[in-house]
Amino acid sequence: MRLIAVSDTHRNFDPLYRLVLAEQRKTDLFIHLGDGEQEADDLRSVFPHLPLLTVRGNCDLFSDAPDHRIFEEDGVRLLACHGHTFSVRSGLDGLRAFARANGVKVALFGHTHRRCCLNEGTLTLMNPGSLCEPRDGIRNSYGVIELVNGQVFCHLEQLADP
Repeated sequence: MRLIAVSDTHRNFDPLYRLVLAEQRKTDLFIHLGDGEQEADDLRSVFPHLPLLTVRGNCDLFSDAPDHRIFEEDGVRLLACHGHTFSVRSGLDGLRAFARANGVKVALFGHTHRRCCLNEGTLTLMNPGSLCEPRDGIRNSYGVIELVNGQVFCHLEQLADP
């Protein structure tokens, strides 16, 4: 199973649209990790059958999406959150503790606009960075999570410029 995680698009639909066009045939689930409520709604309008999971970010003021979701795909428990409720700008200890307490194997988060992919044995932490407004200088960033027979393979990619 192949999942793509994005975050922090902040009303910039074009890169998200291009990513879905390029990846939809080979992706089982798209995950938007917050600060992209309008773009997620636009995706649902343009691609009504797109498998899309969303969570609320700190800038998604009118969203009725939850702050976090714990879900299972291919026998693997995942956590999707924006990260602001776990204070990820100050460190990952709160997120890490919550994930471990809930039996999560992959914790996906955004908020910092900085990408990371940390494999800590039984837990993988991934921030895909910002698809549109990076703070680490890496533009058009997104995360790929592949689940194969209960194993997790994660990496970060960049969407090609148009």
